[in-house]
Amino acid sequence: MDDFWTSLVQALRLIVTGDPILRGIILLSLQVSGGALAITVALGIPIGAVLGLRRVFGRGLITALLYTGMGLPPVVVGLAVYMLLSRSGPMGSLHWLFTPSAMVFAQTIIAFPLFTFALIAGAIWAA
Repeated sequence: MDDFWTSLVQALRLIVTGDPILRGIILLSLQVSGGALAITVALGIPIGAVLGLRRVFGRGLITALLYTGMGLPPVVVGLAVYMLLSRSGPMGSLHWLFTPSAMVFAQTIIAFPLFTFALIAGAIWAA
């Protein structure tokens, strides 16, 4: 229990003193989450609006894929992104593995189905 309190005091000290390394970590986290949010919104709004307001060919398949995406555990998404971005993977030539771009990519994959399906449901309800 003593280790817990020591760690808590040290964490608070880093926050209060404005440690530059901690500041960099927080800034990177905000950039990654903001980037994933921007991509999700930019893709999700038009797709969700069209699927919610119109009858589109393949709507059932797209909805099934969105449901599947909503059920994917983050660990599975992480493994899939790792396999896609590894040197021998189909996107390995991008050299994104273990970069902020890979984190944005993974977060977008996790957030996109949730955001888009919420828009579809909202559009159906509003119509």
